[in-house]
Amino acid sequence: MDWQAPWYGAWSGPGALVRKAWAGGVCLHDALNSAAPAPVRFVAQDALPEGVPYERFIFDRRECPTRENLHDFFNGLVWHRLPRTKSRLNELQAAQISAHGIAGRRGPVRDAITLFDENGALLDAPQPLWDALLDRDWRRLFVDLRPRWSEARLLVVGHALLEKLAAPRKDLTAHVWCEPCALHDLSEADAWLAGRCTPERLGAKPFTPLPLMGIPGWDAGNLNFSFYDDSVVFRPRRR
Repeated sequence: MDWQAPWYGAWSGPGALVRKAWAGGVCLHDALNSAAPAPVRFVAQDALPEGVPYERFIFDRRECPTRENLHDFFNGLVWHRLPRTKSRLNELQAAQISAHGIAGRRGPVRDAITLFDENGALLDAPQPLWDALLDRDWRRLFVDLRPRWSEARLLVVGHALLEKLAAPRKDLTAHVWCEPCALHDLSEADAWLAGRCTPERLGAKPFTPLPLMGIPGWDAGNLNFSFYDDSVVFRPRRR
């Protein structure tokens, strides 16, 4: 793990401690429980009874089944650092399961929750960057407005995306919440996001894609502006 990578800044403190204990032979769920308090207790994966929905089990028991892998390692870190948001998303997932069951499609709200929980990000940036991002004008966003990125901060909150960033590649794309979020204080950002997680908002999928390796400083290759000519990664907005 390269804890000096820009995408791990907010996670490096607790992450390094948990990772050290885990690497030393402690089970991941015990390593997570030994870190700062979280709104759930982490338990072994086999604590989840067969046939019981994962999200419903967490909501009812306040226990989070955890496998011995990097995916669940980052999921645990997000529970520690964004406890209100994770609790709110779990509450909404459990309510959707109670109302609609788990057979067939997840439905728009559960689908949006899963998408953001796995792949989400928050952005604090000047308005010109937001305008270019929402228009998917990648040249303007990453080349013309490149100096303005020194005023911006991005927080990756999706645990699956954090896992993938352990081996970064050009096509990794975050789903950014489509509202600016002040990120100078993570606790305030957590409260802000949790308050916006409603079925109505989530059902509308308030996210916009952002190819992460296009961010200045996140990939040395983007110093050459031909990096952004890759239309498979930097796709124009559909008109």
